[in-house]
Amino acid sequence: MEAERRVGVAVDFSDCSKKALKWAVDNVARKGDHLILINIQAEGYYEGGEMQLWEATGSPFIPLSEFSDSNVMKKYGVKPDVETLDIVNTAAAQKEFLVLMKIYWGDAREKLCEAVDDIPLSCLVIGNRGLGKIKRAIMGSVSNHVVNNAHCPVTVVKDHHE
Repeated sequence: MEAERRVGVAVDFSDCSKKALKWAVDNVARKGDHLILINIQAEGYYEGGEMQLWEATGSPFIPLSEFSDSNVMKKYGVKPDVETLDIVNTAAAQKEFLVLMKIYWGDAREKLCEAVDDIPLSCLVIGNRGLGKIKRAIMGSVSNHVVNNAHCPVTVVKDHHE
């Protein structure tokens, strides 16, 4: 019997992350896998409670039924969009895999690499906004950093906009 696979997908609910999610569902995830959506939020100031604890370690795993509930997600400061929820709900039912979300706070480049080791992930799928050379040099490329530093195979799904 094969070991349990944990397929990570970086999601920020942008068009390029939805393309990466669709690609992962169509090409990588299969029956029995854990599809783990990883969302990175900017660091913020939290007066106390759960958010302060989660800032260092990331949130607990959030099952699909809970991250589909806007009231539950409000406490994490995340609002999943309808299209992303539709993709994962349909895929989970059709392909029979478990969908979970984990939220981290901080720099996306560093937190995605941490997630690979913390969870641990079998592979990671990430979208690419297709920044030009100048913007990429100034802003840095999340996908480039993750490809070069993550300790698992990383697939970059390019967003080709007209």
